[in-house]
Amino acid sequence: MTHQQYISISSNLEMKNIAVIMHVPFEGLGCIEQWITKNNHSVTYIRLYEKHELPDMNAIDWLIVMGGPMGVYDEAIYPWLSEEKTFIKQAIEAGKTVLGICLGSQLIAEVLGAKVYPNKQKEIGWFDVALSERAKTDSLFAGFEDKFPVFHWHGDTFDLPEGSKHLISSEVCKNQAFLYNDKVLGLQFHFEVTE
Repeated sequence: MTHQQYISISSNLEMKNIAVIMHVPFEGLGCIEQWITKNNHSVTYIRLYEKHELPDMNAIDWLIVMGGPMGVYDEAIYPWLSEEKTFIKQAIEAGKTVLGICLGSQLIAEVLGAKVYPNKQKEIGWFDVALSERAKTDSLFAGFEDKFPVFHWHGDTFDLPEGSKHLISSEVCKNQAFLYNDKVLGLQFHFEVTE
């Protein structure tokens, strides 16, 4: 699947107010930004590495939680992780659409009660991922090949949150993607990366 296909998914949506949590300045939205612009959604950036204020939960429709080099367990170094986890949990409980990428997926997994821990091997570079049998029949992945290359840059992994659907795996990381309550998507890999 190409990036153009990624950003064309769900292109018939009404305008959404999207909050984006960024942990570092160099992990941006990539092709997601193109999709936001194409569909006239509004976006608010929450840059946790700068002075920031979390938006009112009623003011957002979607929450996107980006990646970063820190771990979910690094609260002593990054005290804002605690506040962020509370905000993510509130967004999920409020029924918002939530997307987590890499660290974002790990944060979602943790707030949903799953364990996050170092993977047996780091995964850095372009490697194939494979759809689970369940994902092959999900409309979210209509048009995807059963296997396709994506960009990885992670050392941690997570157990699946209870009640979530396992969607994607790779050779060295079983849990690459999950869907919770049909509104919360965790992606361990970086599908947003562009050339």
